[in-house]
Amino acid sequence: MDLSIPAPPPAAVLQSLRDRIARLEQAPARARRATLPLHPAIDPALPGGGLKLGAMHEAAGAGPDTEHGAAAALFFAGILARLPGPVLWVQEHADLFAPGLAAVGLPPDRVIYAEALKPDAVLQAMEEGLRQPGLAGVVGEIGGKFSLTASRRLQLAAEAAGIPAFALRRSRKHDDPALAAPTAAVTSWRIAALPSPPPLPHAPDTPGLGPQRWRLELVRCRGGQEKTWIVEACDAEGRLGLVAHPGDGSAAPAWRRPLLASGG
Repeated sequence: MDLSIPAPPPAAVLQSLRDRIARLEQAPARARRATLPLHPAIDPALPGGGLKLGAMHEAAGAGPDTEHGAAAALFFAGILARLPGPVLWVQEHADLFAPGLAAVGLPPDRVIYAEALKPDAVLQAMEEGLRQPGLAGVVGEIGGKFSLTASRRLQLAAEAAGIPAFALRRSRKHDDPALAAPTAAVTSWRIAALPSPPPLPHAPDTPGLGPQRWRLELVRCRGGQEKTWIVEACDAEGRLGLVAHPGDGSAAPAWRRPLLASGG
């Protein structure tokens, strides 16, 4: 029996292993620092100059849309459309309108639909999804109470994965106290659908279907500013548009039009 001690691996092999371990250890930190710009007028209100990716965010509709959360769902879908990889979308009720997601850049072949019959099951599926590699992000439709403990678990899981977790809050009442209760979300949004403008600026009384508009309200932001903007809904590439000041008569290109904002 040979009891001799094997020779140590060459120094170059050891250094290669050390470098690989260092890269693996640094990857989560880089992911936690990563942000996605939303718009030059919105980003200054967010810590890091954009939406933090390795984090949990929440949004709800406003007014009659609170129950369905359609605008909030499209807001999240537009963000995820700009990130590579499939999306896990967890529902308590199978009422998601897939063509609407496709219209903001998130086609059906990128979405993995999961139906959970109870609120706790939605949270469990979201947390499990955040442990799976290769996803662009995870969305969960949450009705009723969203406890601080449950939200912290999702925040920690999103931070470890380096991808966003989006809690789509839904309620039958727009003034539901559960929607105002504190959570561990890095950002909290309320989004209201506004009337579309007429298609002919020179004929404001002519009815028509202009670009959809949202009132985008950042109601809570850890390390950022609470603020409100009026925007055009996400386009086919998931990007928010701009709204010109009413009555300015401007025909300037969209990228030059000022974004209406209040607060802060």
